[in-house]
Amino acid sequence: MKSFRPGRLLYFFFQGLVILAPIVITVWAVLSLFNLIDDILPNLLHVLFPDLVKLNPQGYPEKIPGLGFLVMLVIVFLVGYISSSFIISKLVELFDNILEKTPGVKIIYSTVKDFLEAFAGNKKKFDKPVLVSIESPDVWRIGFITQSDVSEFGLHEHVAVYIPHSYAFAGVTFLVKQDRIRKVEKVSSANAMKFVVSGGVTDVGALEAPAKK
Repeated sequence: MKSFRPGRLLYFFFQGLVILAPIVITVWAVLSLFNLIDDILPNLLHVLFPDLVKLNPQGYPEKIPGLGFLVMLVIVFLVGYISSSFIISKLVELFDNILEKTPGVKIIYSTVKDFLEAFAGNKKKFDKPVLVSIESPDVWRIGFITQSDVSEFGLHEHVAVYIPHSYAFAGVTFLVKQDRIRKVEKVSSANAMKFVVSGGVTDVGALEAPAKK
């Protein structure tokens, strides 16, 4: 039987950790999101119709696993489908204007709305990856142009650039002169974001390589 040195055992431990950790964290995140959405329907029904939904021995509303998640998906698709009709779009626009003008609420609503539209809506913002030089002419950061016109701030030669942080769901917005920016043509916005968030660990060349037939 082979004897393992402590260093070899430590190597195997970290090798297993590298393989298992991303899988476990991904599964945990997906299941947590699934359960969070799946719990919305029974909790809502219990609030609206307390006699219709009974509580289990733990004091939580009884539910059919997966039903709440399925209903939520159907509602989201249905809202997206009917929102294209003239009447519904006008109602949505009216409701949108009310929330946009409600003190306190408008800050939360407009921020969440703009953030989601920046990624998936009709006003995508994180689709223009650039290299931007801020502190030093020889040091470049990866960012995304979110506004091409910031003249409202009295800056007519500047653009707004969002620079995400590595290993964090956050970032910083800079107003930068256009001559301090280089457009990135060969890297997609999604892979540029992956590169930044991973701290530069992600191999962009491998991500952009075409799949072999």
